[in-house]
Amino acid sequence: MFADLRLLLNTRSRKETLLALTAAYMLVQLSSLPVAISLPTLAKAFNTGIDDTAWIVIIYLMMLGAFVLLGARLGDRYGHARVFFIGIVLSTAGSGFIAVSQELWHISVWRAIAGLGSAMVMGNANAILAANFEPRERGRAFAVPIIGARFGTLIGLAFFGVLLQFVGWRMVFMTFVPIGLLATVASIPMVRRQANVKTERDDGPVDWLGGILLVAAGVVLVLSGSHLHGGEESYTSPDALTYHLPMHLVFIVMLGAFFLVERRMSNPIVDVRHFKQAPFSLSLATNVTYHFSMLATMTLVPVLVEEGFGKPPLYVTIVLLPSQVLGLFMPMVAGWVYDRYQPRLMRPVMMVVIAGGFLVLSTVAADIPFWALPLLMIPISVGTNMFNPINNATVMNSLPLEHRGVASGMMETTREMGHALGATTAAAVLALALPAGISRLSDSAAQGFYIQGFQLSSLMVVFVLCFGAFLAYIYRTPDFYRRASQTTARPASSTGSGD
Repeated sequence: MFADLRLLLNTRSRKETLLALTAAYMLVQLSSLPVAISLPTLAKAFNTGIDDTAWIVIIYLMMLGAFVLLGARLGDRYGHARVFFIGIVLSTAGSGFIAVSQELWHISVWRAIAGLGSAMVMGNANAILAANFEPRERGRAFAVPIIGARFGTLIGLAFFGVLLQFVGWRMVFMTFVPIGLLATVASIPMVRRQANVKTERDDGPVDWLGGILLVAAGVVLVLSGSHLHGGEESYTSPDALTYHLPMHLVFIVMLGAFFLVERRMSNPIVDVRHFKQAPFSLSLATNVTYHFSMLATMTLVPVLVEEGFGKPPLYVTIVLLPSQVLGLFMPMVAGWVYDRYQPRLMRPVMMVVIAGGFLVLSTVAADIPFWALPLLMIPISVGTNMFNPINNATVMNSLPLEHRGVASGMMETTREMGHALGATTAAAVLALALPAGISRLSDSAAQGFYIQGFQLSSLMVVFVLCFGAFLAYIYRTPDFYRRASQTTARPASSTGSGD
């Protein structure tokens, strides 16, 4: 396996590419999920409520979800490496200016700029990787930046709480700056080699209407998963359900309008004919189901730990720790197996493993001690960490290389779609098992209902994962991929780079 890894790094261009992507993934991951822990501190610092500071997270996700596909298509037009680099600079600058902001709305503005930068990074990173690695190398290649993202999460979880406690919230955001500078410096050699590599001419008409509809649909998608409603900030209250579910319907309508417009455009952002290719559509649908389960996990496990077992939030981290640790090496193992043996059943089997983990956990949740939870999470953790890199490779291998911008952008868009649907749907099903007056029950009396709700929601996740496994099973490798995988590795100069 390590010998194969050396082959993956057999040119200077490839080393520069993986170094740049890994640093960028770490930056983006560090600036997303762990930031949420600073919201209570910010609320106290600016003498406001959590609902106001929550916009710092919402607006970041809004910009990321709305512009990721558009950013990828700009990369097709002006060069993926160039747009990627601009994204790193924006993300770093936005985070740095947050650290010196004097008003809460200043922070929201800079977070929006950081979110736009992250969209430009993530929308183009997959396309850059696909241009530098052959189809039968992409499983291992995708594993490298995914592990970098895992390091970003661990850094945030390990140090942000300490910084908030002993230094202050400004230092949390200031930590993004050295990592952003590292990503910037690491990306310069790659950009110099690949800045002019494009897949489209830059003098054709611009699909402005499609771009506006795409951004609007992305904004609605992110807002549909945000708690912009009355009552408690959850997905299970009556106020929450009457907000989240209609917002999902609005997103579906806007997405339909976007595709209708794209069918009539001579130079569309997304050529709808790509979706007639079964491998591409099936791989995207599988991507939705996988990320659906990921956010369902992040939604349901805290409920089980805090409400079902009556533990404080710190114990959620303990339960999720196996996934974080396994994520430091399992993606590379999965990528190596996928590239070397091309097992057709690997993706569906990994989804079944995740589903089996949820099924076992839901079955025994009411009869086990808390300390058994981390052990029971191991099958879910193994499945998710093994599935992620090989599914990314499958999506990028489902369209020819000249359409890598579309494949990259749609992969990230369907990821955000799965996140929004997973969090909301899991919570909605959970709410069905909770009695209307549960808030009036004692904590001990309510725990049984929450465990029952977790069990019901987990069965829903199992069903979705089984459907995703079926889609992965019927996937067939495209003809162009089989031809490409039989050729020798391209010279680095064919991607606009060299040794």
